[in-house]
Amino acid sequence: MDKSESIRVLEQAFADYETLPKEAILKQDILREGLAFTPDSLRVAGGYKPKDYFIFSFDLVPITSMQQDENLKAPEEIKIFGGLWQLANTIVSVRVNPSSPYSIRISDGQLHLFVAHAPVCRVEYHPKPSHYDEKLSSGKPISEIAPVIEWGYLLYLTVYRLCQYFNREEQCQFCDLNANYRQQKKAGRVYTGIKSVEEVEEALTIINTLDQDSKAITVTGGAIIDSLKGESEVKFYSKYARMIQEKFAGRWTLKAVVQAFGVEECKILKDSGFEIYHPNFEVWDSHLFKKICPGKSRVIGRDGWVEKILESAEIFGPENVIPNFVGGVEMNHNYGFEEVEQAIDSTVEGLDFFMSRGIMPRFTTWCPEPYAKLGPQPAPPLKYFCELLLHFREKFQTYKLKEPRGYGPTGVGQAVFSVSAFMDVL
Repeated sequence: MDKSESIRVLEQAFADYETLPKEAILKQDILREGLAFTPDSLRVAGGYKPKDYFIFSFDLVPITSMQQDENLKAPEEIKIFGGLWQLANTIVSVRVNPSSPYSIRISDGQLHLFVAHAPVCRVEYHPKPSHYDEKLSSGKPISEIAPVIEWGYLLYLTVYRLCQYFNREEQCQFCDLNANYRQQKKAGRVYTGIKSVEEVEEALTIINTLDQDSKAITVTGGAIIDSLKGESEVKFYSKYARMIQEKFAGRWTLKAVVQAFGVEECKILKDSGFEIYHPNFEVWDSHLFKKICPGKSRVIGRDGWVEKILESAEIFGPENVIPNFVGGVEMNHNYGFEEVEQAIDSTVEGLDFFMSRGIMPRFTTWCPEPYAKLGPQPAPPLKYFCELLLHFREKFQTYKLKEPRGYGPTGVGQAVFSVSAFMDVL
């Protein structure tokens, strides 16, 4: 799409989806297209929180294509507000794309979001947390061990930066976890493959003293198929929750993003201190699940994954089981749905399946990362994401579900979840 067409398409979406907040539509489009930065806007970013690459690259180009060292300079998130449409505060994750129609520039001495050559709203960068200049006794920056996202709300602990499905080329096809690890190391970033319980405890001790903004912690990492240092996946990740509960009881809501497990394993996870469980489902269609998630399909199976999600609700409570869908990946150009209606029908079937049982799924916005198996490609059309937001909100209201815990506030001008607009529309 020509850049000059972008604002026309955006305003047409505003007209077509009047019941959706403009903020949510714009947020989804920025996540689709990524963000470009001018040299001046990157210089300003030096005083703010940079991208920590907390798990995946979440960029639309590799580091080697970043001519302005955006991987070191770009902010983690932006806040858009005011401007042409009088937007409420809206938090958006930064996905670097130098050719995006969306760019951050300085105009009249202030940061603005431009669509093509037109400024449309004001921009603020993610403030640097008070503890971010601290270092651990090892010399590692605290941001490497316990990075902050969601405008300070969430500490994201990727304690194992690799996934064993990659060992047999069975990784989820949208995922660049291992490849991102390699590119970050090659670029010279301090990037810890396995974070020890001791260094996580040291980081959290500093944060607990200096920071009052963070309210939740995600503990996650790659799948462990056999063992990691003699430990199963459940045992490995549970030890971090156990330490956090023992040392910092009640300070943070603990969330586990791991594979789907049965009742006994879920009991271990919950007993260790995890309150929220994310057995991410990724894609609903059974045919696409096998293609997009070959490792999960072989080891657990699509039906097995569904069954374990339902079983986990018995342990955590259905409202605390939050499986993620990768919004848009079912429309990948390799073998996905060609029509928006097909993709939406399929994914909404999955939403209905879980929501009708009191389970609260969420979705993140697919980022076609260059080192993922699916490869770089155009994102699904904006229409797909508008339809998904409409149906998501409708199902949420139909089944009278509770607002998801561990994600911060909901609603326009309040939501801090930055990689999709699902919290903005609730």
